[in-house]
Amino acid sequence: MFLIPDPVVRFFHRMASPPHFYAFSQRLMPWLVVIFLLLTAAGLYGGLYLAPADYQQGDSYRIIYIHVPSAWMSLFIYVVMAVAGAIGLVWRIKLAEIVAISSAPIGASFTFIALVTGSLWGKPMWGTWWVWDARLTSELILLFLYLGVIGLYGAIDDKRTASRAVAILALVGVVNIPIIHYSVEWWNTLHQGPTVTKMDKPSIHVSMLVPLLLMAASFKFYYLIAMLQQARIELLLRERNAQWVKNMISESK
Repeated sequence: MFLIPDPVVRFFHRMASPPHFYAFSQRLMPWLVVIFLLLTAAGLYGGLYLAPADYQQGDSYRIIYIHVPSAWMSLFIYVVMAVAGAIGLVWRIKLAEIVAISSAPIGASFTFIALVTGSLWGKPMWGTWWVWDARLTSELILLFLYLGVIGLYGAIDDKRTASRAVAILALVGVVNIPIIHYSVEWWNTLHQGPTVTKMDKPSIHVSMLVPLLLMAASFKFYYLIAMLQQARIELLLRERNAQWVKNMISESK
C-alpha cells in the first residue's frame, strides 16, 4: 500500500486553509512571474529566430509556438478544473471550488486562442478559415463547455451551490477531452496527427521542439499566475466577513 509522506499531507492540509493559501500565493507570485518571463523570452527567441524555416510551410509554421501550447493548455486546464471541482464536490473544500471556477476564464481564453490561431494557420494550409473537422469541432465544444461553466456560476447567487453545479457540469464535460486528443487518430481529419507525443519519437526537429516545449512550460506558469490572482480575489470575496481578512485590512492601513 502506497503511503503519502506526512510532510506532503501537512503541506496540502495547510494549503486548504484560506489565510495560509493567500499568504503563500503572495510570496510565490514574484518567483512565478520571473520564471514565466524567462521561459517566454527563451521560447520566443528560439522559435522565432533560432529555429529554421519549415521545408514545406516556410515561416508560417511558427504560429505553432502559440497555437500548440494554447491547445495543450485548453485540455490541461479543463482537467484541472474538473479534478478541483470533484474534490470540492466530495470533500467540500472551499479552495478547491475556488481553483475550479478561477481556472474557467483562463481555460476559455486559451481555447479561443487555439481556435483563432488554428484558423490563421488553416487558411494558407487548407485554403479555408474553418472546416467542421473532428479536432476543430470538439475544440469548439470545449470552448462552449468553459463558457457554460462561467455562465452557470454567475447565474447562481449562492456560490457554494454554484460551485457544486459547476463541478457536475465540468465532470460531465470531461468526456470531450479524450475525444479532442484522439480525434485525429479515430477519424479521417484534415488536422495533422501528433508530432510531439508520438510513442517512438517526435517527428519534429529538436531545434523546433525545444522552443515549443519552452513555450508550453511558459504557458503553464502563466496559468498559475493568472489562476492564483483570480483565486485570491475570489477568496477575498467569499471570506470578506472572516476575521483574518479584517485583520489583514486593518494591518494594511
